[in-house]
Amino acid sequence: MKHFPLLVFDWDGTLVDSIERIMTSLQFASKQTIDTDLTDSQARDVIGLGLMEAIEQLHPELDAQQHTVTLNKIADAYRQHYLHDNTVPAPLFSGAYELLNELRNDGYTLAISTGKSRAGLEQSINEHQVADFFSTTRCAGENKSKPHPEMLHEILDELKFSASQTLMIGDSEHDLKMANNASMQCIGVTHGVHDAETLNRHKPLTCLADITELSAYLSHNHT
Repeated sequence: MKHFPLLVFDWDGTLVDSIERIMTSLQFASKQTIDTDLTDSQARDVIGLGLMEAIEQLHPELDAQQHTVTLNKIADAYRQHYLHDNTVPAPLFSGAYELLNELRNDGYTLAISTGKSRAGLEQSINEHQVADFFSTTRCAGENKSKPHPEMLHEILDELKFSASQTLMIGDSEHDLKMANNASMQCIGVTHGVHDAETLNRHKPLTCLADITELSAYLSHNHT
């Protein structure tokens, strides 16, 4: 009997090594649109949020009158660069495909909750040929951004699981805060956005150095 039959994964930084690609696209969009240079740490820290929420957090200085117009220009520049022009690769983490296959074969139900847009997620899922592993997916833009729990609530409603049957796995504090807000247990992964010290503030069951450690953790602790 599995303690957590439903596993919900974040995407960027958790299953896919896309942090550098996102950072460079955020930096490009800010520089091109409003001539602002973002540091790596500034760009990294907002990964996991929805795009509009990330841009708002990065640019609190925007003039109120031009706020919406400028936000949309930065967002459009980001989307164009990330989806079409950025040559930085965003591969699955080594072993992630095999992990997903193993978990599915072990009888887990798998889902995704991501700050990505639908277009960005579909592009990446199709590129890596992992669509069949996931029973459902939720994206920012269609739902409230993390750390609001709406995405998780919708996944639970659709797949007919309770929060107590579900485990959220993510690499950013935004993922773990979302799980906390949904009264759901979570696990941190430290090869993405935030380090173990930051993730542990949000009371994960554990922090894994590598996503491929998840299967062994579950079999030793929660079956």
